[in-house]
Amino acid sequence: MILAGIEDEDKWLAEGIAGIQHNAFYMHRALDANNLRDALKCSALMLSELRTSKLSPHKYYDLYMRAFDELRKLEMFFKDESRHGVSIVDLYELVQHAGNILPRLYLLCTVGSVYIKSKEAPAKDVLKDLVEMCRGVQHPIRGLFLRSYLAQVSRDKLLDLGSKYEGAEDTVMDAVEFVLQNFTEMNKLWVRMQHQGPVWVKEKLEKERSELRDLVGKNLHVLSQIEGVDLEIYRDTVLPRVLEQVVNCKDELAQYYLMDCIIQVFPDEYHLQTLETLLGACPQLQLTVDVKTVLSRLMARLSNYAASSVEVLPEFLQVEAFAKLSSAIGKVIEAQVDMPIVGAVALYVSLLTFTLHVHPERLDYVDQVLGACVKKLSGKPKLEDIRAKKQIVALLSAPLEKYNDIVTALTLSNYPHVMDCLDYETNKVMAMVIIQSAMKNNTCISTADKVEVLFELIKGLIKDLDETATAELDEEDFKEEQNSVARLIHMLYNDDSEEMLKIICAVRKHIMAGGSQRLPFTVPPLIFSALRLVRKLQDQDGNVVGEEEPATPKKVFQLLNETIEALSSVSSPELALRLYLQCAEAANDCDLEPVAYEFFTQAFILYEEEVADSKAQVTALHLIIGALQRMNVFGVENRDALTHKATGHSAKLLKKPDQCRAVYACSHLFWVDDQNGIKDGERVLLCLKRALRIANSAQQIANATRGCSGPVTLFVEILNKYLYFFEKGNPQITSAAIQGLIELITNEMQSDSTTPDPASDAFFASTIRYIQFQKQKGGVMGERFGPIKV
Repeated sequence: MILAGIEDEDKWLAEGIAGIQHNAFYMHRALDANNLRDALKCSALMLSELRTSKLSPHKYYDLYMRAFDELRKLEMFFKDESRHGVSIVDLYELVQHAGNILPRLYLLCTVGSVYIKSKEAPAKDVLKDLVEMCRGVQHPIRGLFLRSYLAQVSRDKLLDLGSKYEGAEDTVMDAVEFVLQNFTEMNKLWVRMQHQGPVWVKEKLEKERSELRDLVGKNLHVLSQIEGVDLEIYRDTVLPRVLEQVVNCKDELAQYYLMDCIIQVFPDEYHLQTLETLLGACPQLQLTVDVKTVLSRLMARLSNYAASSVEVLPEFLQVEAFAKLSSAIGKVIEAQVDMPIVGAVALYVSLLTFTLHVHPERLDYVDQVLGACVKKLSGKPKLEDIRAKKQIVALLSAPLEKYNDIVTALTLSNYPHVMDCLDYETNKVMAMVIIQSAMKNNTCISTADKVEVLFELIKGLIKDLDETATAELDEEDFKEEQNSVARLIHMLYNDDSEEMLKIICAVRKHIMAGGSQRLPFTVPPLIFSALRLVRKLQDQDGNVVGEEEPATPKKVFQLLNETIEALSSVSSPELALRLYLQCAEAANDCDLEPVAYEFFTQAFILYEEEVADSKAQVTALHLIIGALQRMNVFGVENRDALTHKATGHSAKLLKKPDQCRAVYACSHLFWVDDQNGIKDGERVLLCLKRALRIANSAQQIANATRGCSGPVTLFVEILNKYLYFFEKGNPQITSAAIQGLIELITNEMQSDSTTPDPASDAFFASTIRYIQFQKQKGGVMGERFGPIKV
């Protein structure tokens, strides 16, 4: 084909259309005059415009359509024998005398269409004659359009079931043979187009060829529409002949398009029953053909077919569809040594999708696909290609989405091996997908073995697999990841205590490798999970006889102690202290005094050695005091030792107000308001008096540093403690002491040197109103508050 500029092409197209219009005008005059001779002469001249080699396929199509419209009018004339006065048989012979072969064959096809309709000759003979004679045009573009015209005019005259042209001896095979022959010749012409121009315009040629592909593909569509083409004819004749042409043409564009055509136009049932034949052609295609897309579309169609009805599923098993597809994919990957990793993985994704649709119950099939992918990726460096990594994530996500159950994925032996092929970052992405799946479906992982597999899968979130990764990670992203791991730990549960202890041990083993940044996120949920087990075990004494040492609170507490100790050693002493106190309370409920004492001892050690910030000391000390107040397991000696430490540390806090508040908080350690609680009124009074002295000292320091008295809030707070213990019936707290404290506060507030403080004033006023309320209430409490004057 002569390749030229767009402007030249437009000019030649215009000239061609003008030529067609000019000759068509005279053809119409001849038709109106019923002049056959002139009509044939003008039509031949008109069709001669299609002999051009100067137009691209797109422009040639415009020219062809102009001629096609005129030929339809000519056909109407040929049908009316009374107008042209020549029998159809003679007319068929007459048009064969046209001078040039291209106009002759267009006219022959037009008359041939009328000839078949007249039934004066067997349709199969006329069609065979036409398809053979069209070989006379070997120019690719002209030949393709000629054969396309032949397919168009013969489409409604094929010998099909129920066709009016079907004779006693005629069979559907004649129609099939005609279409196949036309298809074969058209494909040869189409493939030959690539050699029609110089190498430097190869890209343009390929684009032009792509524009013509539907002309060839329409033949396959016609074949699929022939009702008489049953499975047997398709299997024995149509598919082998079409595939033979596909493989032998050795052309990348033709092979890809025609394979896709076969998949799209023929019924799913036919594909299923001829799977081996269709798949057998795939490894024989050119190495550059995008076989993965072809196979993916085939599997997608079969998946949809399987989803359309439960009744078709036995067919898939009968033909061993999975085994054949798996084998074909393996052969294609083996044959195409240069296939990029992303292509191979995409094939396995499609196969897995097919498997999950058709055989969801066959986990062995799913694992087999994953195993094949591992085999392909083994021995290669971690994936760098972003597209390949996305495909791996899609591969691993598919079972999670299908089963909505991470536990099912944990039973797939090759699942972890596929994850190992991912780089650190993508491994973490996939780990998050796994955790989110578990949380979305509220999955409970209930055995230590499954926990081991699960934590091996999400190891990218649990420990550093890459030394630089954590340093580069965004802080917010890191927190989100670790909070997800923490939530996952809460989802690990088994009602059986022995198994639950194994789960806790398995989790502990994994998270202990997390390092100083991760442990503050992952240790607390493990601790609370273990404490939940302790609550369940607290009635057991550990004397159960069995093959294994039973789960007991003591054993769990030992584990907890070691775990928190590891946390405290990685610069999280305040968190470790809180967890020690939680464990101490649990030990208290289990009536394990030595264990509870040990946890308090560890908490005090952390306070003394690791908590340096003054604000953190205040918070920690109040937590210790609060926890200690709730203890009822301690004997006198142990309790005295711990309360002595608490009161001692309270008096040593840096700031006087903090000392004061901590000391009066300690008063609650000596008066526990329950049936068997401690009620040591004297020591309560000592704490309150000591707090009062510290408050007074704080006031003097304020006077010295600021030149005026500080706020009286501390005195009001101490007054409220006096009132609390007075109400509770502490005999050491008298109405006289309360009266004296009220007068002290009143004098301080009325002093000219006192700094006004609305908050303190409101607090004191509220306290006075409370006293008045109690006085007015009457009864025992009214009598007790009576002597207090406000």
